[in-house]
Amino acid sequence: MRIAQVAPLYESCPPQLYGGTERVVSYLTEELVRRGHEVTLFASGDSRTAAVLQAPCERALRLNPECKDPLAYHFISLHRLARAAAAFDIIHFHTDYLHFPLFAQHWGKTLTTLHGRLDLPDLPPLMREF
Repeated sequence: MRIAQVAPLYESCPPQLYGGTERVVSYLTEELVRRGHEVTLFASGDSRTAAVLQAPCERALRLNPECKDPLAYHFISLHRLARAAAAFDIIHFHTDYLHFPLFAQHWGKTLTTLHGRLDLPDLPPLMREF
């Protein structure tokens, strides 16, 4: 299968320091490649992977003093993915719900893993909307 894995850009995949979500994405990506899938990892440029790397920024954003608005790079990543969406059988997002309005037309091929709290009162209205 042709799979896109979409990681947050705050840490590299795998993370050099803290980064639970990025570590999970890295393990999953490497195992999918090992099993013969064609995987593209949307992550920071300092990520290490056997997959094809699509990086909207040169390095992880959390400790990058030059990065003033990390959300900008996440939207660059999502825009690049939206343009290439037809090339993938599955698009697996690990970026909370940033992609919901941009990928509503691709629900049949998207999967979202929410790595944060699921008990927040703001989430049910969002989930009902999308």
